[in-house]
Amino acid sequence: MPNLLCSTAQIIFAATDTTSITLTYGFLLLLRYPAIQERVQEEIGRVVGQNRTPNFQDKSEMPYTEAVIHEIQRFIDLAPFGAPRAVTRDVLFQGYTIPKGTNVFTLLGTVLKDPECFSDPDNFNPKNFLDESGGFVKSDAFMPFSAGKRNCLGEGLAKMELFLIFTTILQSFNLKSALSPEEIDITPNVTGLGNFPKFYNMYIESR
Repeated sequence: MPNLLCSTAQIIFAATDTTSITLTYGFLLLLRYPAIQERVQEEIGRVVGQNRTPNFQDKSEMPYTEAVIHEIQRFIDLAPFGAPRAVTRDVLFQGYTIPKGTNVFTLLGTVLKDPECFSDPDNFNPKNFLDESGGFVKSDAFMPFSAGKRNCLGEGLAKMELFLIFTTILQSFNLKSALSPEEIDITPNVTGLGNFPKFYNMYIESR
């Protein structure tokens, strides 16, 4: 029972906190790159229109929006250390022995920012997840939810929430800043166990 209660609390915390931070950082990136916002809104208008709200089934017909959401998660690298794990038995890894019970942190940021996997990894570019014809491309190096059998339990829920909230807001509103795009600072305010955006002001206009 204590394990069940703890796991339930972690799922609720992860699903609310990490999703809200990802969206907050994502909207800041759209303020910095208004052309990307406009292209997402064009795709929403073409696939969903204005007479209904987006649903999760729309995702398969919206490769650019899907690429932008993936690139937001890759670029912000929200949890660069991932969640701690412990090995259940002695493990020999690349000549090193990791004793049973050792805590292990997977450095997800080293993969998400790997130049061999993503071109120009330090810049925000949705083309990292698009092919030449504009189709969405999956990448084995995309692992903001960690990897393996013990990856994030809330991955499916988070992906659905991010898509639905992101598209519903952009369907109805234009995101605006009093600053010019070049003045908007997209570097993290705090970098450590997590990367969090700087506080910023944003206003919205009805579309």
